[in-house]
Amino acid sequence: MQSPAAASPRTAPHPAMVWIPEGSFLMGSDRHYPEEAPTHRVAVKGFWIDTHTVTNAEFKRFVDATGHVTLAERPAKAEDYPGADPELLAPSSVVFQQTPGPVDLGNPHNWWTYQRGADWRHPRGPGSSLQGLWKHPVVHVAFEDAEAYARWAGKSLPTESEWEFAARGGLEGAEYCWGDEFKVRGRSMANTWQGQFPWQNLLEDGYQWTAPVGSFVPNGYGLYDMAGNVWEWTTDWYQEHGRIAHACCTLDNPRGGALEDSYDPRTPAVRIPRRVMKGGSHLCAPNYCHRYRPAARMAQPIDTSTCHLGFRCVVREESS
Repeated sequence: MQSPAAASPRTAPHPAMVWIPEGSFLMGSDRHYPEEAPTHRVAVKGFWIDTHTVTNAEFKRFVDATGHVTLAERPAKAEDYPGADPELLAPSSVVFQQTPGPVDLGNPHNWWTYQRGADWRHPRGPGSSLQGLWKHPVVHVAFEDAEAYARWAGKSLPTESEWEFAARGGLEGAEYCWGDEFKVRGRSMANTWQGQFPWQNLLEDGYQWTAPVGSFVPNGYGLYDMAGNVWEWTTDWYQEHGRIAHACCTLDNPRGGALEDSYDPRTPAVRIPRRVMKGGSHLCAPNYCHRYRPAARMAQPIDTSTCHLGFRCVVREESS
């Protein structure tokens, strides 16, 4: 695999971006969660990608320039959520709450709460602030907020295949972005949860919440935090890999999935489409969410923002 510097067609279109050369790779995994299977070979055109996720400082510049109001800062429309508790329609976002002891891991409501006043300016709930967090990834951004930022910046959001190809850093089939061992010579390689989630956080990596971008070593392409810290939005509508493995992500058709297939079958009355998010977060732990790997993927409703979901951007050569 060529290094991005060697294959770069010209100077980066924006600061802090690297070139990912055209290539192919085995996408997904047959060894972990069902939604990652089956592995299938995917071809990707070359593109530029941000070396780190968008920070609070960068997002503030966007908001100051445009007046953008994020989804978490606006009340939800009652007609979109039939039968919903009116309290949940107030401006709010999802915040993690560490539990005092072991809980049923089958019920995420044990540690997730919608909190009024939680938003990108108040990332850890009402009363919190961005003081000391300007170099941390922005969170509590819904898909439309990430997309609005990307447009303003003259960029785009990555597809799932672009994101995973870049995250692998040129390592075909490796377990992690940096190789096959979770720790390298005893060193934490990503901001994840150590201990028993969601009650025991040993803080072996030094961070209880998000870490400043670039706090851990980059992958082979020079990209930071492609595992852990925060999940990242991609543009793909969510559906099972098995349905799209032979129909998407070629050089001529890099995007996969369809909106009508992305709805959550568990909530037929609430038809909120879902996009793929990648990379895991600081809340991922071996006993609950071993998803700080390039192949890992989860469905995220486009109307939902959380305290552990952010994004980074790309520029495709034909649009740069």
